[in-house]
Amino acid sequence: MKGGGVSASYPLPAKRRWKGLVIAVLGLVFLSMLVPLVFLLGLHSGFHTTIGYGTEQRNSATNRVRVYDQHNAADTRNQSKVHQSTHMDDLIRRLAPTLPKVFVNNSVKHAGNDTNGFPMRADLSKVKKNTGSLDTAGKNMMGADESEMICELKFGSYCLWRQEHKEDMKDSAVKRMKDLLFVARAYYPSIAKFPELDRLSHELKQNIQDFERVLSETTTDKDLPPQIEKKITRMEAAIAKAKSCPVDCNNVDKKFRQLVDLTEDEANFHRKQSAFLYKLAVQTMPKSLHCLSMRLTVEYFRSSIDAEQALVEKFVNPDLYHYVIFSRNILASSVVINSTVLHAKESKKHVFHLLTDRDNYFAMKFWFFRNKYGDSAVEVLNIEDLKLHNHHKVAPLHLSLAEEFRVSFRRVDKLTSTQIRTEYLSMFSHSHYLLPKIFPNLEKVVVLDDDIIVQRDLSVLWNIDMGGKVNGAMQSCAVKLFHLKAYLSSSSTDEKSCAWTSGVNIIDLFRWRTHNLTETYQRMVHKMSREEGLSETTVLSASLLTFQGLVYALEDSWILSGLGHNYGMDLEALKTSAVLHFDGSMKPWLELGIPKYKSFWRKFLNQQNQFLNDCNVNQ
Repeated sequence: MKGGGVSASYPLPAKRRWKGLVIAVLGLVFLSMLVPLVFLLGLHSGFHTTIGYGTEQRNSATNRVRVYDQHNAADTRNQSKVHQSTHMDDLIRRLAPTLPKVFVNNSVKHAGNDTNGFPMRADLSKVKKNTGSLDTAGKNMMGADESEMICELKFGSYCLWRQEHKEDMKDSAVKRMKDLLFVARAYYPSIAKFPELDRLSHELKQNIQDFERVLSETTTDKDLPPQIEKKITRMEAAIAKAKSCPVDCNNVDKKFRQLVDLTEDEANFHRKQSAFLYKLAVQTMPKSLHCLSMRLTVEYFRSSIDAEQALVEKFVNPDLYHYVIFSRNILASSVVINSTVLHAKESKKHVFHLLTDRDNYFAMKFWFFRNKYGDSAVEVLNIEDLKLHNHHKVAPLHLSLAEEFRVSFRRVDKLTSTQIRTEYLSMFSHSHYLLPKIFPNLEKVVVLDDDIIVQRDLSVLWNIDMGGKVNGAMQSCAVKLFHLKAYLSSSSTDEKSCAWTSGVNIIDLFRWRTHNLTETYQRMVHKMSREEGLSETTVLSASLLTFQGLVYALEDSWILSGLGHNYGMDLEALKTSAVLHFDGSMKPWLELGIPKYKSFWRKFLNQQNQFLNDCNVNQ
């Protein structure tokens, strides 16, 4: 009995283990069948996805559309777009410092930590709560508003250029085909689930494939193949049948939303890409100008150039009219000098000092040696070779041009209507504050930006009594210092003072030296850099504070600004203004310049110059 009982008890654990293994295997088999079944039945459409049109595959080999694993492909495309978008933002940030800077301010609030000024610290997240934000790199500043005004705040002149050059849709048939293709892709997954709609599913599939093949080979109506209207008619008929079928509207709605999201993402990416290419074109020297600079540099070393002694004496004669231009652009500086001399009553009294860098010095030297501008004298100086007293101990000399800032205000009036106004400010750079040391023998100069043209005799500027002021400049009272109070380090700021701009500036060097403004500016820059780090806004802040109370306001009739960003300028006003200022990104020597203003600038070029013709500058 004991032996039989013992031997009978041995098989029981083995049987239990065997039953456990069987249950586990059956469970795995069930799960392996359940997961594909879930996807085949379309249950996965309830989960969040970012695919364009995820074609569910039916359990039929004859009706399966080849989608090349669209789930993974779509995820890969989306990840690629995220990476490309991030890379594009990074490129725009790298380009931004030399483009117009954007400050969004609120003129109602300007105390405490409010973000009505132009942030120079890492508190930009607070700005978005109140009025927007500052972004010199082109990031989103004011939420998801898609208006052109917000686009201008984000991308600046690019959006104005894009709006002006917008073309009507001429390829209506291609656009119509794309719309029908989107609708068919949205309905196909739902139709493909029903075996009784197998014929309609097959018809939609073939139409989708036909449209994809045609659109992959053409983008314009003229390239469409013959009989395309028949294909469009068949697609419309198939879509009409699909709409009449009792499909799940939620699934179709989800597919439509996926298509819309995908299209919006692509449009946003391409807009960023276009803005980047626009900014790149703005900052890159045109091929023709590069050719001109290289040709002139070669010719300089082939010839010998010696300045006449008479001209050397004129360069230091304080009784003459001395103009100072900072520039790297041969054509731009040439147009400024030429337009000034052509409208001067006594050109022999005009002396121009052109300061440039080492890369452009020899080309400019040869150009202004070969081309004469009436009886005026032109001196070309390499700022990097100047020996200024004690300056070499502080930092090496580098050429810096006038800085341009784009200032945008959101104002709320009594009628609770929101208005955003954008102003462009051109401001002196670090190089401008070396003027008293560069010209120790002069007592007064007129500083001209290289993006202006002159249409009236400027000799009268030398007779203006500035009443003890140092800087005679145009003022922009739309931007006052109280807007920037939170970010100006001086406690004695006159909040009612208006911002001033460069372009044409009368500088009293004698009073500049008396007030010791160069050291004042350098001290402010050093203080701001130590406290908050050197940023693009440092130039604006230091310049406004340095000349506070020392700016003489020129009459508005002297300068007409905005020709580099404003398409709505009055052409009659352009003809009567003394000086035209092409402030903004769309400079007249660029292909992106505003076409209707270019003629005012180009008429001061010598169209017969051999170097210009050889480099296709006049094309």
